[in-house]
Amino acid sequence: MRGVRQIYPFKRPPELDSDKRNRVPVIIVGAGPIGMAMGLDLDLHGVPNIIVDDDNKVSIGSRAICWAKRALEVADRLGCGERMLDKGITWNVGKVFFGDAKEPIYRFNMLEEADQQFPGFINLQQYYAEEYLIDEIDKRELTAIRWENEVTAIDQTADGVTVSVCTPEGKYKIDCDYVIAADGARSPLRKMLGYDFGGETFQDHFLIADIKMKAQFPAERWFWFDPPFNRGQSALLHKQPDDVWRLDFQLGWDIDREEELKPEKVSKRIRAMLGEDFEFDFEWVSIYTFQCRRMDRFVHDRVIFTGDAAHLVSPFGARGANSGLQDVDNLGWKLALILKGKAPARLLESYNDERVAAARENILNSTRATDFITPKSETSRVFRDAALELAEEHEFARRFVNSGRLSVATILDNSDLNTADSDSFDSKLVPGSPATDAPVKVNGKKSWFLKSIGNDFTGVYFAKEGANMPAGARDLEQDDIPVRTLVVTETDVISNGLLLDHKGLLKERLDGQPGTYYLFRPDQHVVARWRDFDLQSVRQAVARATMQTD
Repeated sequence: MRGVRQIYPFKRPPELDSDKRNRVPVIIVGAGPIGMAMGLDLDLHGVPNIIVDDDNKVSIGSRAICWAKRALEVADRLGCGERMLDKGITWNVGKVFFGDAKEPIYRFNMLEEADQQFPGFINLQQYYAEEYLIDEIDKRELTAIRWENEVTAIDQTADGVTVSVCTPEGKYKIDCDYVIAADGARSPLRKMLGYDFGGETFQDHFLIADIKMKAQFPAERWFWFDPPFNRGQSALLHKQPDDVWRLDFQLGWDIDREEELKPEKVSKRIRAMLGEDFEFDFEWVSIYTFQCRRMDRFVHDRVIFTGDAAHLVSPFGARGANSGLQDVDNLGWKLALILKGKAPARLLESYNDERVAAARENILNSTRATDFITPKSETSRVFRDAALELAEEHEFARRFVNSGRLSVATILDNSDLNTADSDSFDSKLVPGSPATDAPVKVNGKKSWFLKSIGNDFTGVYFAKEGANMPAGARDLEQDDIPVRTLVVTETDVISNGLLLDHKGLLKERLDGQPGTYYLFRPDQHVVARWRDFDLQSVRQAVARATMQTD
């Protein structure tokens, strides 16, 4: 196991020394990566919040290790993206092996477009991500973590929530406008409130072995079907920082868990996979079964569920933490507008609708991957193996091979917040799509497009001539929900609010013909786009995106 985890000290809450009931806009239950990211996002939007957790340490073992490009972009907006990238192991390529073959039957690349700040994936142990989030929270004034503060009861009223908390030095109550449940797959809060968590538990077991070793394998995702070292089953290999490697072995359903966890049994599996001469030390070993489950609704009046507390998928595809960070991305700006009185409370329904749809999509993909990896019948296995055999030489068969469809950003193309296109575009960035990145120059310095569009409603205008702002765009900055407009130009001048598209990739990826105007939500999703800027159309699109119109 990696060293001794840092202990985060308990600090006596002020409520224990006062008869006055304090009130905070938001209480977040759970100081895992999703809860802490939620606190940082609300902080960026000017919303005070308190994160409570019954533990005082970051997670044991590497747990979530695969962080997808979109999750890294969200983390970067929160202040942690570059640090995660610097520490993590970058990979874009995955390889799939079958049977005794030494060479992969096919390979894939998770970064379809080059020239972006973040790769398709990095591998980084969850405890590092959590430590970086804690460090970032310590810099903020509006977010605080209360360690060893266990929530024991929730009482909702028409205008708020009372949260009962137990600490090592006593009990207290605190009021808030909203509670966000980010307390994980077992979610005590979900159970406490009696909400359903329906779905499927798959009848199979997998052994995780995180080991420390020196090896020259490339930083790629390797997945085996029916390898000689694990006949009839599957296996997975990933590289992590600090010479730590993640090995997964499919075990089957009818196993003796205690026997399989014995060091000598695990070592035998590892040496069969890697070779008898490899020297290694154990970091973390665990056996897990996997589930695909979700709540019917994520919003229950003033209690809102996020991450694994709301939805749970099998680990194949890295859709757990990555999807949870997209929950955060979706919820923060909406809740902030509601709390500031700039949007109606029903805007939360869009969080429910958009993220339930995303969870449904994730569970569908995860279930299909699990069914392919662990066939439920001999007939299914025959068809599975036939697809694998054909995939080596035939392109058409590769789309049937499913070693875990890897996490990508959810496209919210059916969202009620979108304004439908009235013009023709030759770009994949339809309304509802997350923004794609591209290199730009800002004030003469190299930067990235996503760093420029920030955390608020942002317009992006492709200049018709030189670097001129469209007439009326400045008026948007004075609106109740302001819109900041950036001008994209190919003219090499230095000016605030100007993006120099020095490689022409932003124009290419957005089909940015002169006069084109894109409107992005605070979570960097496209909400509308036009071939010509029109002040009234932009204002109507903002009103629709914040549910201020019917």
